[in-house]
Amino acid sequence: MSETHATVAPGAPVFPPGRYGRRREPGRRRPVLRALLALMLLAVLGLAAAKLYRQYGDPEYRAEVITYTDITDSRVVVDFRVTLPPGGSAECRLRARSYDGAEVGHAEVTVIARAGERHVTARHEVPTTARPFIGEVLRCRPAS
Repeated sequence: MSETHATVAPGAPVFPPGRYGRRREPGRRRPVLRALLALMLLAVLGLAAAKLYRQYGDPEYRAEVITYTDITDSRVVVDFRVTLPPGGSAECRLRARSYDGAEVGHAEVTVIARAGERHVTARHEVPTTARPFIGEVLRCRPAS
């Protein structure tokens, strides 16, 4: 009696011999390759994290707005305090935004601490293209 599809064990398809080429064995696992790929991915993510921390996360350079005053159609004056290493200098980016949240002006300011001084208070005028609603300090980082 010949074998039919009804008598073949389920799960293993039967193909006519020579018609579809050689069947491959189930794939071998390559744990070394997977481990190398995982290590490379971790290395790339670590380098990206270190770069972003250097660029945005230096805890020694903190800034806070004390007040923003003298708001006109073309400027805002921002008073702010920067915490930085003693005797260091920082480059701070100030921004003015309108009532709807759009940026209407920005300025780069260099703040220099005297020897032994960690907190520096500064005042800077930010020119604007429209009437600002708020003045703020976006970031401070080591001056180049």
